[in-house]
Amino acid sequence: MMESGVPLCNTCGERVEVDEKGGVFVACQECNFPICKACVEYEIKEGRKVCLRCGTPFEANSTADAERNELGSRSTMAAHLNDPQDVGIHARHISSVSTLDSEYNDESGNPIWKNRVESWKDKKNKKKKAPTKADKEAQVPPEQQMEEKQIADAAEPLSTIIPIPKSKLTPYRTVIIMRLIILALFFHYRVTHPVDSAYGLWLTSIICEIWFAYSWVLDQFPKWSPVNRITHVDRLSARYEREGEPSELASVDFFVSTVDPLKEPPLITANTVLSILAVDYPVDKVSCYLSDDGAAMLTFESLVETADFARKWVPFCKKFSIEPRAPEFYFSQKIDYLKDKIQPSFVKERRAMKRDYEEFKVRVNALVAKAQKTPEEGWTMQDGTPWPGNNSRDHPGMIQVFLGNSGAHDIEGNELPRLVYVSREKRPGFQHHKKAGAENALVRVSAVLTNAPYILNLDCDHYVNNSNAVREAMCFLMDPQVGRDVCYVQFPQRFDGIDRSDRYANRNIVFFDVNMKGLDGIQGPVYVGTGCVFNRQALYGYGPPSMPTLPKPSSCSWCGCCSCCCPSKKPTEDLSEVYRDSKREDLNAAIFNLGEIDNYDEYERSMLISQMSFEKTFGLSSVFIESTLMENGGVPESGNPSMLIKEAIHVISCGYEEKTAWGKEIGWIYGSVTEDILTGFKMQCRGWRSIYCMPLRPAFKGSAPINLSDRLHQVLRWALGSVEIFLSRHCPLWYGFGGGRLKWLQRLAYINTIVYPFTSLPLVAYCSIPAICLLTGKFIIPTLSNLASMLFLGLFLSIIITSVLELRWSGVSIEDWWRNEQFWVIGGVSAHLFAVFQGFLKMLAGLDTNFTVTAKAADDAEFGELYIIKWTTLLIPPTTLLIVNMVGVVAGFSDALNKGYEAWGPLFGKVFFAFWVILHLYPFLKGLMGRQNRTPTIVILWSVLLASVFSLVWVKIDPFVSNANADSLTQSCISIDC
Repeated sequence: MMESGVPLCNTCGERVEVDEKGGVFVACQECNFPICKACVEYEIKEGRKVCLRCGTPFEANSTADAERNELGSRSTMAAHLNDPQDVGIHARHISSVSTLDSEYNDESGNPIWKNRVESWKDKKNKKKKAPTKADKEAQVPPEQQMEEKQIADAAEPLSTIIPIPKSKLTPYRTVIIMRLIILALFFHYRVTHPVDSAYGLWLTSIICEIWFAYSWVLDQFPKWSPVNRITHVDRLSARYEREGEPSELASVDFFVSTVDPLKEPPLITANTVLSILAVDYPVDKVSCYLSDDGAAMLTFESLVETADFARKWVPFCKKFSIEPRAPEFYFSQKIDYLKDKIQPSFVKERRAMKRDYEEFKVRVNALVAKAQKTPEEGWTMQDGTPWPGNNSRDHPGMIQVFLGNSGAHDIEGNELPRLVYVSREKRPGFQHHKKAGAENALVRVSAVLTNAPYILNLDCDHYVNNSNAVREAMCFLMDPQVGRDVCYVQFPQRFDGIDRSDRYANRNIVFFDVNMKGLDGIQGPVYVGTGCVFNRQALYGYGPPSMPTLPKPSSCSWCGCCSCCCPSKKPTEDLSEVYRDSKREDLNAAIFNLGEIDNYDEYERSMLISQMSFEKTFGLSSVFIESTLMENGGVPESGNPSMLIKEAIHVISCGYEEKTAWGKEIGWIYGSVTEDILTGFKMQCRGWRSIYCMPLRPAFKGSAPINLSDRLHQVLRWALGSVEIFLSRHCPLWYGFGGGRLKWLQRLAYINTIVYPFTSLPLVAYCSIPAICLLTGKFIIPTLSNLASMLFLGLFLSIIITSVLELRWSGVSIEDWWRNEQFWVIGGVSAHLFAVFQGFLKMLAGLDTNFTVTAKAADDAEFGELYIIKWTTLLIPPTTLLIVNMVGVVAGFSDALNKGYEAWGPLFGKVFFAFWVILHLYPFLKGLMGRQNRTPTIVILWSVLLASVFSLVWVKIDPFVSNANADSLTQSCISIDC
């Protein structure tokens, strides 16, 4: 092993050479740019004799060394090529800027190094005799010219960062700074000018406005440096898929998770699986794992049908290059399906395939109809044995492998990707951790069976819309310049079946097209739960390879450990977090040791693994632990398929995770219903970064709840997860400071993701203030001076201009922005409010409150679900706010009519404020009424009752009237002779 602390070459990724005295090789004395001697020699021989960072010419000794090495390059390089073990690792990690990145060939050596030698020979010959341009063209055959062009393309970077033009970004940043200054002046004015006649209202409004300003800062500054990225899939193919050679693309394991087939239709899950099996990627590099966490026989039988239909569907997709490759959505497209199709047989085969798919749908629908009523004796399989998952809460682990290299081939005799059904063991008394636990079970099963270095997880209702999606991700993960520190590549979520106006902001366009681009310019986007390609090593809790090795704690002189027998030397939690990633060196040593002990018996191997304390982290499976040490993936050749299946069953047992780091430090992290945010946060705290990939054709598409009640419950779940993280030890406010690896703007973004539900408290208060002002005749702002008027005008203009400039650089439409603003208020006064109370009850008192939803039928054909009215308690707060503000507007106008002309001026500000609330809640009001104004009676009764009680109590108490005014009012009332 090399000494720790040695920097890595910024070109090839290998460690920089160390001389006999322990000194590190330095090519540029000006900036100490880390680059190894081999790369310096190559740059000099190519005529580039200046530093890649600062442009300073290399030192004379470096140039002299390169020239001396060039004299013997023919003999030394030839001998070097004959020993691929010496050059393979270095050549594999060479920079995409300088040369083609490929793995070596054991028989003939690395072809790229041979090309380099030949190019050096040609340059020397050209120096001796410079041929004419015509001679050059005559000497190079067309085939060689084409090959050289392909090599040049492959040497280019696989992705490009496109920064936002300064003409768009500079005004945007300037307005943000100006808005900060105006906010400071605004708060100075508000605090120094209290309203004595309504002091309570004034103080409440000040607190709310300060919180809104704090939330705006958390949301705004992570968007300071947005970037766009483009990928070059053609260069990826030129680099890793050379003609006549096996594909060198990395393998990918797809994860699809489902629970209840009656709520998540098997036909939708089948379309997701079919779209995965038909991706444009080498079939031997793709494996699909379906997690059935409900152990439903319906899911298993529908997967059997899906595997059989895939034998026809996959070759059809690849033959005609159709998009998308989910049959339900392909055949339902309202486009010209003959566009760009030139094969005469396409129409005939498409018609036959559509008929086959309709027959497949009928078979799946028959299974669904059969499963509506469970037999008293439970389900029985075709061979007469009881289905093991008849009790979904008490059943053994189940694994079934379909298709793959040893399974059925397609109708043309070609191999299909592997398809694996997984249902983890469940027993009473064990905590199974819902989706996060299911994903971790898939991580272990896939590591034992296929162990691809990358993992792509999808929800069961998200299908592959772009068959090149995996290649798009590999342009980042397999790029030596970019991929070393990338823990995952996140794709935006796109949806089908949403109404044209997107009434409830289901598309989340502002988040995916604005916020995520901003985070991509810092340390990468947050993980959003689906459509994400992971580096498996990052899921195992390791730090990025380029992070410097951190010092380990002093070990005990008695036992060599840091805390097991010496409590006084036990490191703090933050310190352990700092040096936890330093185990990378130990793991590298472990890889070497495990490779050298092939002749050891099972006992010796298990002893070695146990001594490394891996079992305490990963669990009691030597096969799985050995897979975690294989950074490039793969399964040991000595692995027996039956033995691997047996081991896979073992790693999904319900007690496997006990006393391990699963869910705490590795895999999907437990402790929140939004395990996605928590998992990505832990990775980035270790120093990893993520990438946001937005191909022109959306990579994945899914379905979203489009009616009001379901949408609010979805938002409630997300907000509840954020509250749980806020109340946990993983809260970004205090977690992850140990290594200083999470950038500050990235931390602000994570803080925003966990505190936004608490905005509901000031938001509800602020939306109530207009009605209170109209009912009492008071206001939160005193009579405005000219300076104050300018401040208010400047604040409103800065808000508008910031939004306009943000839309300008992001490309988001103003309609999408306005829908996002509206639903921010709707969700804030309903789902977020309930999430705060439910989160505190759950985390502090252990009470788990469920909000039930009861569906009613819809009569409308198109987007019928949009108009379904469902009773839920989430509807009461916004309905109450709407009624109260409408009552306030009526009361305000009545009061102005009675008082005369002088009352219309103050009324304008109050009514404007009330209409601001009503306009933001308008989509809620529209959804509440439905197309035929069918609002649940109980919602109306509760809302009117609360509004009436609130108004009557307010008139009776009148708390915001000063004591002096109250006394004078009382005296005047007493003096009246009734």
